[in-house]
Amino acid sequence: MAHVISADRPLYDDEHELLRKTARAFADKHATPHVERWRAEGKVDRSLFEEAARAGILGFNIPEEYGGGGVDDYRFNAVIGEEFSRHPASDALAAVTLSNDIVVPYFTDLTDDAQKARWLPGIAAGELVVAVAMTEPGTGSDLAGITTTAVRHGDDYVVNGSKVFISNGQNADLVVTAVRTGEDRHGGISLLVIEADRPGFTRGRNLEKIGLHAQDTSELFFLDVRVPDCNLLGEEGSGFKSLVRNLPQERISIAANAVASLEGVLERTLEYVKGRTAFGRPIGTFQNTRFELAEMVTTARVGRAYLDDLLARHSRRELTAVDAAAAKFWATENYVAVVGRCLQLHGAYGYMREYRIAQDYLDSRITTIYGGTTEIMKEIVGRDLGL
Repeated sequence: MAHVISADRPLYDDEHELLRKTARAFADKHATPHVERWRAEGKVDRSLFEEAARAGILGFNIPEEYGGGGVDDYRFNAVIGEEFSRHPASDALAAVTLSNDIVVPYFTDLTDDAQKARWLPGIAAGELVVAVAMTEPGTGSDLAGITTTAVRHGDDYVVNGSKVFISNGQNADLVVTAVRTGEDRHGGISLLVIEADRPGFTRGRNLEKIGLHAQDTSELFFLDVRVPDCNLLGEEGSGFKSLVRNLPQERISIAANAVASLEGVLERTLEYVKGRTAFGRPIGTFQNTRFELAEMVTTARVGRAYLDDLLARHSRRELTAVDAAAAKFWATENYVAVVGRCLQLHGAYGYMREYRIAQDYLDSRITTIYGGTTEIMKEIVGRDLGL
């Protein structure tokens, strides 16, 4: 994108750029023709995951012996996230990004050999859709406050409680579920993989959101659901540490995708102001438009340099939780601000659903909330300053 970032990004090599083309072609072929129907239905077809697996862009970080690509390089995740974030069907494609960046690591990093053999081949083939269930109606960003219980009965856990705002919840076959197995606020949390066909597991409403209409977001309910102890991820009581361990990747993924989305918004806005005329000349020639875009393009360039540095660090396993929190709130807050300013440059047309900027406006707002709110991210950074 010559207007916003340099074409030369040292972060990526030729192999990454080839995957970028594959991701773009996949999105055009398998998402674009269906996205309006998916938005109306509130979820994607399950076949999207199988097609993504066949294209090599789902589960590529799963070891080869389990049917994955065996690629342990987060830059490949980032390339796919960038292309999907910039695509017109980004809300549908988010289901695949969520699986790769946020959920699959629980299955690759926390499972024993028997669990890997049970679950990874189906995930790698797109036949088993995965989700992670942390948030509850009364907890929000307070992970340690969960109340969904898992009580030991012989070789099983009996799970009771509910979760809310669960992405991929309507399609999921396997749900990594945060449960309370003890009284200790942090040490009493464990992770159980719960199969969606277990008696007592029910899906509630597919929640109606103001944006991201093709991405399902669900309520989940557990009523005396018996789950075998072989579905426990790691040791009992290690769940909070496991969740915290995986959150930096979730947050850097959200941040990187926000910057890519911001760039896409600017590309489209630059095209619009060059073609839209007022008072006999393109609105892009007005000083206010030039100044607005000069500021926003500079923000995008700064964001790209910042995120590329952090993505390189994450690929070297050097990213800290504080780095990820800072990137998450900076990138998403700037994304929301840029979308609002670009909508203003579209005038009344920006308020019309037929223009992509209107959908961008709706979709962007959640990014400052999910994965940890801006306020929580600032708290993490502030505490690191010794305050």
